[in-house]
Amino acid sequence: MAPDKILDAKGLMCPMPIMKTSQAVRELPVDGVLEILATDPASKPDMEAWCKMTGNELLSASEEPGTPKVYRFTVRKKK
Repeated sequence: MAPDKILDAKGLMCPMPIMKTSQAVRELPVDGVLEILATDPASKPDMEAWCKMTGNELLSASEEPGTPKVYRFTVRKKK
């Protein structure tokens, strides 16, 4: 499934990837899908916690090897 929007948060450190995600999700319709790319290792637990806290659905989370490692998240807006 192709995302409705892609957020490139690579190079940003905590809390910026989550802040940018929150802003981008607000622009989506309910059930819209956002893909987030980040390089901050803290983004993985942060994204899981943010989705639980906000009621949005974390559809997938993966890591792409490399230097730096890229974390790819797919989130569905639920509210």
